[in-house]
Amino acid sequence: MGRATTNDSRVWRRSFLTLWIGCFITALGYSMTMPFISLYIDTLGKFSTWQLNLYSGIAFSITYLSQAIVSPFWGSLADRKGRKLMCLRASGVMACTIFLVGTAQSVWIVILLRFLQGAFSGYINNATALMAGETPHERSGQVMGNLMTANVTGTLLGPLFGGLIAGSLGYRITFFITGILMGLVFILTNIYVKEHFVPIPAKKMKSIKKIFGELENKGLIVTMFLTTLLVQSSLMSISPIISLLVRQLMHGQGNISLVSGIVAAMPGFGTLLVASRIGRLMDKMKPERVLLFGLVITAVVFVPMFFVTSPLQLGILRFILGLSSAAMLPAVQTILTVDVPSEAFGRIFSYNQSFQATGGVVGPLIGSLISSIFDYQSVFLVTAALVLVNFFMILRFVPLRIHK
Repeated sequence: MGRATTNDSRVWRRSFLTLWIGCFITALGYSMTMPFISLYIDTLGKFSTWQLNLYSGIAFSITYLSQAIVSPFWGSLADRKGRKLMCLRASGVMACTIFLVGTAQSVWIVILLRFLQGAFSGYINNATALMAGETPHERSGQVMGNLMTANVTGTLLGPLFGGLIAGSLGYRITFFITGILMGLVFILTNIYVKEHFVPIPAKKMKSIKKIFGELENKGLIVTMFLTTLLVQSSLMSISPIISLLVRQLMHGQGNISLVSGIVAAMPGFGTLLVASRIGRLMDKMKPERVLLFGLVITAVVFVPMFFVTSPLQLGILRFILGLSSAAMLPAVQTILTVDVPSEAFGRIFSYNQSFQATGGVVGPLIGSLISSIFDYQSVFLVTAALVLVNFFMILRFVPLRIHK
């Protein structure tokens, strides 16, 4: 695979714009439905608090579990067939599975469809890997940051749209609309995305073991994988139960769906505000420093969430969380882009996606377990501890890169 030249500037910029839109709609569709999945499940039967927390956690986590299992396979296929094909696969299957969730009559059908969705997912990660191979290294931070704005803008607007739709038309309609939007992503990606990709024959493709053996910074790459896992766990720990926490803070009164959507969207406001600036900052200074700064602020912000007594307080703190989270996963992706050879992007990014997906399993399950044993807000203290573990892990294992 070769990088795009100056003469290809118009082509890769059009591809970037299309992928930006695709990432935006993917994040929009996900966040239109996921903040309300526990409330939707609650309409499918009569459940105790323990059962509702458990089923919500499983419904969240099962997607990431299947994603973690199959991502290395998709990564290997991406290095042989290209990332565009992987984007088409992800958007096409997501269009079908999310639409069908809206027709579900039992919680187990929802869980099964979420499992299938995870097994074929990966649009945003493959779009990131595609653009990592199409843009110059000196612009990697900016491109990663700009793709992050697509993700966070969709994540920001999704809960707002989802809250309005669910509150007025019902939860099922949000799944139908999301399925249709993902069908549109499939069409746009197929028509407008161009990839400078030269297939690697299976016999000539290096094994992942050999690729790792040739990496100069093996410890750094592994640390980034673990960082992705811990960051994702931290950010996802409250996700299955955020609408239930908001309902508790509102004492079951008022438009809970809309307020839950606003609270869920608040990190997106913060991230959108600083994402592009952080991308440029990572091009000027070591992304490891940006990552450390984000981890410190994140740990500090989670602690006062334990003491909130209203959705307003929770929303404000989640806004600040969005400011810090803008510095974390994009920094990891930038580090990987700089330190990994282009012919291995697909597999390395797929392994990183597996760790991210594992974080998506661990985080919601921790949140569901802690909230069931103690209360919803105790989840924030556990999350703060995870972030601090991540911070000290980086200080321990990536000292040279930080202080250069």
